[in-house]
Amino acid sequence: MNHREGRMENASVEQPARMTAQTMRAVVTSGYGLPSRLRLEDVAVPVPGAGEVLLRVEAAAVCRGDTFLQAGRPYLVRVSGHGVLRPRARVPGQSFSGEVVAVGEGVRDIAPGDLLFGEIPSGAFAEFASAKAELLATKPVRLTHGEAAALALSGITALQGLRDAGEVRDGDSVLVNGASGAVGTLAIQIAKAMGASVTAVCSTRHLQLVRALGADEAIDYTRADFTRGEARYDCVLDLVANRALRDCRRIMKPGGRFVAAAIPAGANWIGPITWMAKLAMAGATSGIKHEMLMAKPNRADLAALARMADEGHVKPVIERRCLLVEAADAYAHVARGRGRGATIVEMGRR
Repeated sequence: MNHREGRMENASVEQPARMTAQTMRAVVTSGYGLPSRLRLEDVAVPVPGAGEVLLRVEAAAVCRGDTFLQAGRPYLVRVSGHGVLRPRARVPGQSFSGEVVAVGEGVRDIAPGDLLFGEIPSGAFAEFASAKAELLATKPVRLTHGEAAALALSGITALQGLRDAGEVRDGDSVLVNGASGAVGTLAIQIAKAMGASVTAVCSTRHLQLVRALGADEAIDYTRADFTRGEARYDCVLDLVANRALRDCRRIMKPGGRFVAAAIPAGANWIGPITWMAKLAMAGATSGIKHEMLMAKPNRADLAALARMADEGHVKPVIERRCLLVEAADAYAHVARGRGRGATIVEMGRR
């Protein structure tokens, strides 16, 4: 990578041997369940393996996916590698930003002092985190570490949902259902950068926000049913899954793309499997593409998001900033699902 534009001046450089003897503060989960099962502990600093990088975490974002993993729902996640009786990963957290302090064997394009952001399977809610180099990219210069942390996972979801699954092109009309959350606020901006017209669906208190982010139209779902309007869309990005597919098809143009980035509430057992089957059936019988989004983190898309941020097209909305000791409260807030942008956990002092 060898990008030095964002390096902190006079940044300290740690060596792997020194790091292995240290401990760090980290949020640790004692088991599936409520956010109250999260606690702050001293644990060993991870050692970067081959192809990995050790970073001093400056900020991490609490994502909806984090809250689902902590709750252990849908239960399918427990038998798909996350641990049957308790989470296999003791330190949660996926989306973060920080400074490189050591690199593992085989890493040639990243060096101590680089400022990077990205997404990892777990371990972001700690003072240090180890990550595969291929899942990291240079932090946008124009964003703070907190904003970069909020951009990583949510930005990947929005970008891949619109560009890949949604096949959005210049001139398309896009509706974002759930437009005020961490993914939705980024989706509005990314769709506008792609040249699309955007209709944002949100509650009354978020109308001004989504309009300020560039939405051409804003629908207050407490006052109007967006599936009963007369407008038709090339792409619907559904971040809520609170409407029946037959209702959503009513507002799709012929050949349109419906992208599901959420599963209906109450799907606690096999999670997305039934929903995916319904999407497949709907796509086969309607002539409209229905796809369940499975976002995949990668360096190229992180770099694309960073360019968009540095060009002024995208900036995450931060609703709450918390300290590491307040992580359980941050989880509880995000789990309620009424957020306005992202909630981040910062490692430093207020």
